[in-house]
Amino acid sequence: MSKTVADVMQLVSEENVKFIDFRFTDTRGKEQHLSVPTSAFEADRFESGQAFDGSSIAGWKGIEASDMLLMPDPNTAYIDPFYEEPTLVLVCDVVEPSDGKGYERDPRSLAKRAQAYLKSTGLGDTAYFGPEPEFFIFDSVQWGVDMSGSFVKVNSEEAPWSSGKEYEHGNTGHRPNVKGGYFPVAPVDTFQDMRSEMCLLLEQLGVPVEVHHHEVAGEGQNEIGTKFSTLVQRADWTQILKYVVHNVAHTYGKTATFMPKPIVGDNGSGMHVHQSIWKDGQNLFAGHGYAGLSEFALYYIGGIIKHARALNAITNPTTNSYKRLVPGFEAPVKLAYSARNRSASIRIPHVSSPKGRRIETRFPDPMANPYLAFSALLMAGLDGVQNKLHPGEAADKNLYDLPPEEDKKIPTVCASLDEALYHLDQDREFLTRGGVFTDSMLDAYIELKMAELTRFRMTTHPVEFDMYYSL
Repeated sequence: MSKTVADVMQLVSEENVKFIDFRFTDTRGKEQHLSVPTSAFEADRFESGQAFDGSSIAGWKGIEASDMLLMPDPNTAYIDPFYEEPTLVLVCDVVEPSDGKGYERDPRSLAKRAQAYLKSTGLGDTAYFGPEPEFFIFDSVQWGVDMSGSFVKVNSEEAPWSSGKEYEHGNTGHRPNVKGGYFPVAPVDTFQDMRSEMCLLLEQLGVPVEVHHHEVAGEGQNEIGTKFSTLVQRADWTQILKYVVHNVAHTYGKTATFMPKPIVGDNGSGMHVHQSIWKDGQNLFAGHGYAGLSEFALYYIGGIIKHARALNAITNPTTNSYKRLVPGFEAPVKLAYSARNRSASIRIPHVSSPKGRRIETRFPDPMANPYLAFSALLMAGLDGVQNKLHPGEAADKNLYDLPPEEDKKIPTVCASLDEALYHLDQDREFLTRGGVFTDSMLDAYIELKMAELTRFRMTTHPVEFDMYYSL
């Protein structure tokens, strides 16, 4: 049910809203916002937009061209459940005031261009996405990085290492083992009520929830499964989910993170992304080939496998991402597809109806900016369809236990962020079709990520002392 400007203005009046919160997403994938009092907000703001300075957003405009407009989308309106004063949230596109077009580096505008490009190809009219971001909830976290050294300390009463700790309320001893969090009932699972609260709030904010549960890692790893939707709306919902998870954990005095690998030696957090393309109400992925897939779907898989290493820079955009992408922790590093095999990076979920036929790309993680990641996956898949890139035979054995000569034949995802950035730089043409991504946006993205990489490379790590201090 879409909302009109009139619906939003009625909501403002009925809920006695005091502030309007304009939100947008930056290149790294973090929501940013500014608020205006309701007294300074009229319905014409949906046409004229809200001015702001875009030069301070990392990876965006220089100071010489900083004026930008936030253009609110009335369909995204919701009452913020965490603020003291009644506040209406509006998700915005970032628009160039000079021509009224979406700013080329604004992730949401880019995702809209991806949807438009799909239609322009005539291949399909709707792209559905269903991401599954996992996350950790800790009691507290501390870190420090300066000239005197560095450390990080995670505190988690649920963690296996807490079995010998003394707590004021006593140590009950009920906790998951390493890789043992999937999924015993309470009191081993201590997060049921918190996840339930997150789910109720998500439903209240218009994000349909399908399932919630503890995840594999024994230090408070969780997942909330929400429904698939169209590309831009599903990216909007992912941002709402992250916001709700962070803030509900915060109200409980806990701290949530979507970092892919905050804990050494236990499972990391992925964001499996389910995808299908439709045209005229028909699922183009349904057919009579392997696992009920169409030739169209197989070519789409071929495109993702071909471009996976360039995609990694967008779907796995942090140095921490590559600490998850190692064999042995359910992380899909092998670029193969399979109906049964979870070690393959593309899985075809079993469904009872051809309508539900889809593919699941398993290498992305929740550090990915959802607008950019879904758009990039779509562009790679469409390139596969346009160029009939067949992915070869499916891989139905455990890809981690292959003989060495077979193992060598299966390509892998990138092993580091610098490798991924190199591949993105070299293999970018498929992203720039239809002006979806632009070269200047990709250059700015690579520069932003290279700065993170350089800082990481230059920082001495405690494990280096462990390995080298006495040599």
